[in-house]
Amino acid sequence: MRQLLLLSLLSFIFSCEPQKQNDEATSTPTGNDSTRVIVKTDTIYLTRNESITPANSYSDLFVDSSILENYIQRHKLSTADAQGIRSFYNYRNFQFAWFSSEGLTEELKGFWNLQDRSPAADKTLRNKMDTLLLNSDTLTFSRFDTTILNTEIALTNAWLQFYNRNHDKIKFSAIGPEKIIPVKKIPVLTLADSIIGQPDDTSFSMHQYGLLKQKLKQLDSIAKSGGWHPLVFTVKQMKKGTSSPFVLQFKKRLQLTGDFNNTDTSKTFNDSLEIAIKNYQRRSGMRPTGIITDTIIRSLNIPVLVRMQQLILNLNRMQWMPAVRNTNYISVNIPEFMLSVFENNNKVFDMPVVVGKEGTSTTMFNGDLNQIVFSPYWNIPASIVQREILPALKLDKDYLKKHNMEVTGKNDSLPVIRQLPGKDNGLGKVKFLFPNRYDIYFHDTYAKDIFTKQKRTSSHGCIRLADAEKMANYLLRNNSDWTPAKVHTAMNATKEQFVKVSPPVPVMITYFTSWVDENGQLNYRDDIYSHDKNTGLMLFGNSIASSGK
Repeated sequence: MRQLLLLSLLSFIFSCEPQKQNDEATSTPTGNDSTRVIVKTDTIYLTRNESITPANSYSDLFVDSSILENYIQRHKLSTADAQGIRSFYNYRNFQFAWFSSEGLTEELKGFWNLQDRSPAADKTLRNKMDTLLLNSDTLTFSRFDTTILNTEIALTNAWLQFYNRNHDKIKFSAIGPEKIIPVKKIPVLTLADSIIGQPDDTSFSMHQYGLLKQKLKQLDSIAKSGGWHPLVFTVKQMKKGTSSPFVLQFKKRLQLTGDFNNTDTSKTFNDSLEIAIKNYQRRSGMRPTGIITDTIIRSLNIPVLVRMQQLILNLNRMQWMPAVRNTNYISVNIPEFMLSVFENNNKVFDMPVVVGKEGTSTTMFNGDLNQIVFSPYWNIPASIVQREILPALKLDKDYLKKHNMEVTGKNDSLPVIRQLPGKDNGLGKVKFLFPNRYDIYFHDTYAKDIFTKQKRTSSHGCIRLADAEKMANYLLRNNSDWTPAKVHTAMNATKEQFVKVSPPVPVMITYFTSWVDENGQLNYRDDIYSHDKNTGLMLFGNSIASSGK
């Protein structure tokens, strides 16, 4: 199990906590519980925390206490385990931790990504999570759904056991497992003060967390000094050489962001301003034109408190990332549409990618890339067969032949279809496997024009690479049997060929809409799957849909 990196943001929330007992939980396991791990904590919450209400709670769903007790009895939980679960929900005033009416919380996705790599994960719960995660884009829940209620409690039980097994690896573990998950809405400046006030710790190996925390501190200072005023732009665009009072206003605004470090106070749009604009555009995911347009004005006019919310949400995601013991790894940041390869924690190269469109979004998870498949068959997912191929066959009986496809069997009444290697294959000339429940992998594509677009969300969930041949050569660079010429030949063959990658390379699929790059620059990207928006509503009580837009 990789080291769990958790930093509690929310230990400060309650000035008055519910009645508690300062005793280490102990128990004598009974029956089949002889191998169970007992949760140890210094604080047991004996009464419900009634400061949490439906109006201020993090989740809008609440657990029925009778169902909680029924779960405890039905699963014959030990005294200590039962006490731990009751304490957990007392602290939350029986509010859900892992679901809201709008679906799965980010904490659930983060925890399960860690738990999923543990052989101790309960098989029944694992199967249920498989279904939930594969359909997470379309799920909504009701507190009257007993299946979800029981899954919620089972996840809490799994979380407490997981926390205990990794107790010595968790930062600030003394605060207890119930305080790591948000419990209610918090003003952004209050939460920022708590994060900034946490002492820096060099043992906390998520280096990116510390960098982003420093940027939050800078924004916090700007906010407490009055923030920034909206820019009023009355023309379509403005280029170098223009002279206008607005230019001076714009220069002052870019001084606040750190992009314009010049002390120039003229009203002339000069070379130094053009360079500053390009820098802001690059780190905001825009084309670096150096021209003032409505797009850059809208971005600059996002209030500082909204930007602070954006940073806090991304800091929270970073908490749930497993530590990468191997310093050589591949990272894909979904909102950035970019893959990065690292050696000894230093970036070797970037590569543009295409990710899933909304409705078939690419999921955040970690895996190990262990196989390359040259000239692959594309085993078409049943969902695509159902939604796209069968309707096409009704219109054109020769559709399969025209698209180099064949039927290889039946799954109930649905045909099993695959596309043969060769021209127009949906996976291109090569795919890269890192086994996971989502059936997501990297692959080539013949549709190269898509990489010229700024927003690249058009896949069914898998990740298309701009230069798959470069990736294949990189992964096989230490394998003397695979020269670049042989790789090229294998990619253009008519026969599928599997090649093992040894040692496997860790892969991290992330969703960061703000981060600090290798040049120390704060980056922003669009919230393409509305994760910031949805979690922002839960944590802050307002929408941050405008962040990164």
